[in-house]
Amino acid sequence: MGLIIGALAKFAMPGRDPGGCIVTILLGVAGAFVGGFLANLLGMGSFDTFSPVGIALSVVGAIVLLVIYRMLVKR
Repeated sequence: MGLIIGALAKFAMPGRDPGGCIVTILLGVAGAFVGGFLANLLGMGSFDTFSPVGIALSVVGAIVLLVIYRMLVKR
């Protein structure tokens, strides 16, 4: 699931990334955690990662991490 979430995040933010498949999987898995954290902040409670809302929030979390990753790697 992490690979799919990471790939969706990279598809939403095209461009060159220094990471390969492993970084994509890690971004996807970590994005699910960030998405869950954002859901709790917004008062949405917990969600199932395999639900449409869970996938959307996981992708948003992975995009946030991808932005941070790109900023750190460019330095």
